Amino acid sequence: MTTTYDQLAAQVSAAFESLDGDQQHWIGLAGSPGSGKSTLAAAIRRRMPYWITVVSMDGYHYYRRQLHAMKDPEEAFARRGAPFTFDAERLVHELRVARQKGTGSFPSFDHSVGDPVAHDIELRPGRQIVIVEGNYLLLDDAPWASLKTDVFDETWFLDVNVAECRRRVEERHVQAGLSRHEAQLRVVTNDGPNAELVRDASLRNAGRIVRLVSRFDQA
Repeated sequence: MTTTYDQLAAQVSAAFESLDGDQQHWIGLAGSPGSGKSTLAAAIRRRMPYWITVVSMDGYHYYRRQLHAMKDPEEAFARRGAPFTFDAERLVHELRVARQKGTGSFPSFDHSVGDPVAHDIELRPGRQIVIVEGNYLLLDDAPWASLKTDVFDETWFLDVNVAECRRRVEERHVQAGLSRHEAQLRVVTNDGPNAELVRDASLRNAGRIVRLVSRFDQA
């Protein structure tokens, strides 16, 4: 079945209303590159601005200086966005601690400079919904796999056809300044395989499969 932003927001609102005291409800929102994870999280937050904190996995990209220090920097930059280009250990540790304490700070990602911005997202104590969105949240490999058991109360996979995800990411690369050929090559060698990896693992591990009526349904 398909759903809309409004229907999802209503369900999240019901989850919020069921919380007691300073209790928090954590949702892991996974999806392939180009599936619209950040768009979905932002749409729900707009409908519930005082009750939701959104944390993006993108803030845990390795810094450019860290990629340069890797054994094969050329491959690291060419594959940026693949699992090994994220600081997964730090991501899992900081989410786990924040879940236990009910508070924390997290990095965001500045696409204009291509690096994370430290301590840009704040989780304040108190009753609320926390949505963590990212590609690899439901992978079976360590350390990712511990998120499902140690951090999230429920897990969603935003299911969008891989071909459509590839098309969206290609357009994103072109808008960022790559030629059409460069964009297509990057999708074939990096974004496409990443999308397949995410979809295969997430379909197995997600508690809920989300299929939107329309990505741009903002009513």
